[in-house]
Amino acid sequence: MTETAGTHTVGDDFGGTVGDEERHKRGMDRMRQVLGPHADTVLGDLAEVAPELGRFIVEFAYGEVHSSPGLDHRQRSLVAISVLSGIGGCDPALGLHVHGALNVGLDPSEIVEAVMQCAVYAGFPRALCAMAVVRKVFEERGVLPRE
Repeated sequence: MTETAGTHTVGDDFGGTVGDEERHKRGMDRMRQVLGPHADTVLGDLAEVAPELGRFIVEFAYGEVHSSPGLDHRQRSLVAISVLSGIGGCDPALGLHVHGALNVGLDPSEIVEAVMQCAVYAGFPRALCAMAVVRKVFEERGVLPRE
């Protein structure tokens, strides 16, 4: 069954308006730019179970919000890392966004500083859990800042 809300079509496929196609392309371009090959992995993991969730991520999160003016890629990455670190329990998403932050040019020390700021506002346990995710990504990428 398909429902239409404004210019956005929600249904079983990627059908819809020309605006939807443009938003989808813009979102895929931005998502791949930030997450690199992890973008396709995320969408592939959702394809059989929840393809609509994948479409929402592409079209809304990356095609609209992440593509809006006002913040550059580096700033958006710092915000994502900070929020995910603060709310906790989002290790897979945090790992993706740490990869993304490195992809858009953040220095590993900037990422560490963002998580350290979270200790003040969200608590040390959440910051410590987030730092474990950060360390794992840094090890994968060979960019530990204090070797």
